[in-house]
Amino acid sequence: MPASPRQAARRRAAVDRRLDPAFFKALADPTRVRILACLIKCGRPCSVSEVAECCAVDFSVVARHLALLARAGVLAVEKKGRTAWYHARCGELAGRLRGLADAIDEWCPTCEE
Repeated sequence: MPASPRQAARRRAAVDRRLDPAFFKALADPTRVRILACLIKCGRPCSVSEVAECCAVDFSVVARHLALLARAGVLAVEKKGRTAWYHARCGELAGRLRGLADAIDEWCPTCEE
């Protein structure tokens, strides 16, 4: 184990790759979290207008949130004609979170609260 934070910062490990700022930024907004939860619970691809029905924000804001979640790899999007259909990448999301937990456990196998 590194003796200091400075030494720890110089060591590269899986936890560095797993703590992806874009991923956490996508999940840091309460509206995006509600949108993601809605899509996970819905269990099927939804259009922007369908997702906007469950949010208290404007359609264009929902569209921007969905696009950011898709860029972060949290959602998948498929265009059919003029409609974009979004769905949660549940397996990818769960895998990323499990991988992060495993990387943390690698460095803190006996972490206490």
